[in-house]
Amino acid sequence: MLLEDLNIVLRVAEFKSITAAAESMNMRTATASVAIKRVERELGAELFIRTTRRLRLSTAGERYIPQCMEGLNALNIAKQNVRTEKDVISGELRLSVPSDLGRNIILPWLDEFTEEHQDIKLSIHIADRNIDLYKDSVDIAIRYGSLVDENLYGFKICDVRRVLCAAPLYIERYGQPKIPQDITEHNALLYQLHELVDSHWRFSRNNETFKVKAVSNRKTNDADLVRRWCIAGKGLAKKSCLDMSNDLLAKKVVRVMKDYEPTSTELWIVCPSRQTITPAVRLLRDFLKKKTNDVINKLTENKIL
Repeated sequence: MLLEDLNIVLRVAEFKSITAAAESMNMRTATASVAIKRVERELGAELFIRTTRRLRLSTAGERYIPQCMEGLNALNIAKQNVRTEKDVISGELRLSVPSDLGRNIILPWLDEFTEEHQDIKLSIHIADRNIDLYKDSVDIAIRYGSLVDENLYGFKICDVRRVLCAAPLYIERYGQPKIPQDITEHNALLYQLHELVDSHWRFSRNNETFKVKAVSNRKTNDADLVRRWCIAGKGLAKKSCLDMSNDLLAKKVVRVMKDYEPTSTELWIVCPSRQTITPAVRLLRDFLKKKTNDVINKLTENKIL
């Protein structure tokens, strides 16, 4: 059985279309169809159920495809390990990143990463939602929050403090809160994930916790838009210090109510299986640890944190 044929089968399963899979691999649809037939003939079973409108996995396909994927991943890792011994890191990294952190912080870092390791190719999915690592075409995800799914694997990149921010323009017009209760007199810029709006803001000071219901005329499911509104002076934003780092250092926004600390979070690289933890992933992990540590140190040196 040809490895190329197996790769075609997996790509068809991913796209749920022979034509789309063939286009993604720069080959004719007929060539992909023949490859599928060769694999099915050797297995003695049909992997796909084809109709005039759609294509889906058969019962045999549902059993075979995941095992085939694991086998090919293991083979790719073995190849990668051999290349690593020769000081060559290569392959494609398919990763998901959050909207604000991804666009404004991580993407420039990834440009630097691939400049250093030019045999690595990137495929980037930008989304704030936690995508399904088993169904979506992603090898790893960079996520805020601790790793709670026991079926996933991951590496903690760093602890991330949150900050309450406002633009100088907003402070000039409306002043700034001194204590959490003052937030109810200000306009908060709210982030919404799925149906949950982050409007109950928590702060701590001297081991005491404070909770306040934020009032807002703006909410969005895009964390990057919250940052843009904040810079434009539309209200207060409770954000990751990494997300706001460039703007804080450039003084486009300032940290307010410093004596009260918003609930902190963590940044992780998350993987669906051990097979996806390739040498390239480990290299990216170490690179991100260094870059985030540099940013946090710079914020501390400038007395922002």
